[in-house]
Amino acid sequence: MKFVDEVRIYVKAGDGGNGAVAFRREKFIERGGPNGGDGGNGGSVVFVSNPQLTTLLDYRYQQHHRAKNGEHGMGSDCNGHGAEDMVLQVPVGTLIRNEQTGELLVDLSDPGQQFVAAKGGRGGLGNMNFATSTRQTPRFAQDGGKGEEITLRLELKLLADVGLLGFPNAGKSTFISRVSRARPKVADYPFTTLVPNLGMVQYKDSLSFVMADIPGIIEGASEGVGLGHQFLRHVERCKVLVHLIDMGAEGEGRKPLDDFNILNTELKKYSAELASKPQVVAANKQDLTEGRDRLGPFTEALRRRGIRVYPVSCATGEGMQPLMDAVAEVLFTGRTDKIHVEMPTKRSASKAPAKAPAKKAGAKATVKKAPAKKAAKQAARKGAAKKAPAKKAAAKKAPAKKAAAKKTSRKPLAKKAVRKAPVKKAVRKPVAKKAARKAPAKKSGGRR
Repeated sequence: MKFVDEVRIYVKAGDGGNGAVAFRREKFIERGGPNGGDGGNGGSVVFVSNPQLTTLLDYRYQQHHRAKNGEHGMGSDCNGHGAEDMVLQVPVGTLIRNEQTGELLVDLSDPGQQFVAAKGGRGGLGNMNFATSTRQTPRFAQDGGKGEEITLRLELKLLADVGLLGFPNAGKSTFISRVSRARPKVADYPFTTLVPNLGMVQYKDSLSFVMADIPGIIEGASEGVGLGHQFLRHVERCKVLVHLIDMGAEGEGRKPLDDFNILNTELKKYSAELASKPQVVAANKQDLTEGRDRLGPFTEALRRRGIRVYPVSCATGEGMQPLMDAVAEVLFTGRTDKIHVEMPTKRSASKAPAKAPAKKAGAKATVKKAPAKKAAKQAARKGAAKKAPAKKAAAKKAPAKKAAAKKTSRKPLAKKAVRKAPVKKAVRKPVAKKAARKAPAKKSGGRR
């Protein structure tokens, strides 16, 4: 069956029936009065979500839908029959928009949900409704109302809990066929999957969720390259996204890290909200030698970003259980501990500043030691300079004691001593005074 997820249709509700103009005509009853009946209501166009449907294929070939009109009123107080509503069944998850304005009218996300897209016209009143005491024979009636008409755009967004994203031929179809009972087409060439596939995954403890496999995304999908972004709407409702990276990709310039970056870039170009959803990264094709060789650098590169990588092999089933455990934990509990790792850059950054100051401190210590040595040398030089004047002062003190009467020779010596050795100043003064006192004693002896 062909998959169609977007159509444009025209719907027209039924018109209401006109009211009747009639009068009672019976034998022996003159001027019986008005007895025209009312017209019936027109049918409305109603959309109902049906969980048994998975495509909008029925509306691709039949794009005009008109509900029936209501019957007109009749005489003898007979009202017209109302028309039945036209029920259009669509898959669950269908969005109904106004084609002209682009306004979202309703999102039929629940099974059995109904939406009246076009309301039918109301039936007109017969002339019996307009009879009064002053106007007993009304010869007019009311016409029925017109039914609504509108052009709609139907968009289908599949209801899935987990979405599979990846480059073409990355192993998405094999992955969903292994974890669920879905049997999509699997082949060894790109773009094997042309339409989204849904699979019911039975997890532990009677828990289950729906997984969606969409066609591959390549660089430039936002510009229409490949199948473009037309199928990304089917993973907008998903709570968790699984990035399946082809570790054994062949081709010029194909690297796992580049594929991962391209996927996130295309998601951001389509919707920032979609790009912000939790992502579980799975490195597929670990059964190949090339895949195992590329796993180490790819894991280390994503570890620097704080992202955990789950190595798996969809062909052999290796590593599938840890991956499904991580997906189920994010889906049912909302915790993202298993899909993130501690970034190594934080540890190295914390250690680097501790070592840098230590080296700087050591440098400063060497700088401080050099002035200490210089200061010691300078102190030694100053000590030697101070000792030399002390000897000179001692040498000058001896003649000063022998010839104390000569004042001219004492004064300059006293000044120099005051400047160079101020501590011995008190010793010199008493000596000069004694010499001055002894001199007059000798003079007095001469006179006698």
